[in-house]
Amino acid sequence: MMTDFLLIAALVVIAAFFWQLRQMAELSRVFANRECKKQRVQLLAIAMESARPSIGGTSGLTWKAKYLLEFSTDGINQYQAHIWMHGKTVHKMQWPIFPEPEWLDAPEARGTVGGSCGSRSGGGCKSGGCK
Repeated sequence: MMTDFLLIAALVVIAAFFWQLRQMAELSRVFANRECKKQRVQLLAIAMESARPSIGGTSGLTWKAKYLLEFSTDGINQYQAHIWMHGKTVHKMQWPIFPEPEWLDAPEARGTVGGSCGSRSGGGCKSGGCK
């Protein structure tokens, strides 16, 4: 009777840990999609690299996990980034150095630095067109 209870309790704990890992995987995928859209790169794959039990988070016992994120800037070259999670929160994301996506998709620079409108005195903007 007691061994049955302990076996059921162990199965419930294992199932809860597995469920929490699945939730973390979904959250990491959503976070990776959002960050890849911000960086304007193509998300190729995301996979858990390592996970270990930890104390903290909202439920007391949780996981610390590291995810490997693979992405591409041009559809040919592949780069890897890392996401560290503790429970359901992202603690850190580490991007490698990679070339910017296509030049036509790059944001335009605005301001008073560079070009013929570099000085604040208006030396190159006599017509008043630069601001």
